[in-house]
Amino acid sequence: MKILIVDDEKPARDRLSRMVNSLADYEVVAEAGDGKQALQKAQSSEPDVVLMDIRMPGMDGIQAARHLSELEQPPAVIFTTAYADHALEAFETHAIDYLLKPVRKERLQQALDASSKPNRAQVSQQNEALAEIEVRKHICARVRGDLVLVSIENIFYFQADQKYVTVRHTGGEVLIEDALKNLEQEFGERFYRIHRNALVNLARISGMQSANDGHQVTFHDIEDALEISRRHLPGIRKIIINL
Repeated sequence: MKILIVDDEKPARDRLSRMVNSLADYEVVAEAGDGKQALQKAQSSEPDVVLMDIRMPGMDGIQAARHLSELEQPPAVIFTTAYADHALEAFETHAIDYLLKPVRKERLQQALDASSKPNRAQVSQQNEALAEIEVRKHICARVRGDLVLVSIENIFYFQADQKYVTVRHTGGEVLIEDALKNLEQEFGERFYRIHRNALVNLARISGMQSANDGHQVTFHDIEDALEISRRHLPGIRKIIINL
């Protein structure tokens, strides 16, 4: 079974690597020092299991685990941490496995033996649990087989069209398979619904204009303009007045 180890501290990676390699049927195929590097290494090495530190600079383990679920064949994720904090209570509630540092060989063996590549239903359940713990800082999309990360602060809007959602951002746009309702629940403090099919980033709005017997939201730095439904017009008007 192939293992990817992710930890921002090299001594911790080295110790865990030696421990894994001492176990029968398990092999460390790659290491990473942060969440973004973990995504890159996971795509190239295709591990069965990722041993993931939770607290890392930049993209932490929880964020990285949610993005790993976007892979065609997502690996099982076992979190490692030195902190017995509130996140671990949530893990226990949702049966997400974790190891407390310093990791003991017997506990590692037990966790690895119990792990297997999750099916889509299990991936969805884990993502729901992780969403309760931490709001994402990036949106992850598959583009020609590769994972692309888009910072939430760089997004202008989300616009739904049938089963896909267009993510318009400073570098262009990508498509994701997500429900607009879920995105609204997760990012509701930063994004506002202006139509049944659109959420806009409040920090990116430049104003409002009349168009075709209705109104549209305009944005800084791009020429896009999105329709505002009558239902949502009073709310967005109040927001724009306070810009």
